[in-house]
Amino acid sequence: MEDINRIKIVLVEKKRTGKWLAEQLGKNPSTVSKWCSNVAQPDLATLVKIAALLEIGVQDLINKAK
Repeated sequence: MEDINRIKIVLVEKKRTGKWLAEQLGKNPSTVSKWCSNVAQPDLATLVKIAALLEIGVQDLINKAK
């Protein structure tokens, strides 16, 4: 499966953890783990919240087509 988002990479770049993101969003850490491993994807509204929390543009969270 092709990686769709870069959440895991950006979390590392920002020195944040999936647990921190889950707490900020009020989500289960296992849900965030699924997003980070590209097993599941957050909805658009959640993606916007993630981008705001990580101080990054939404486009920067989504892999560009190769």
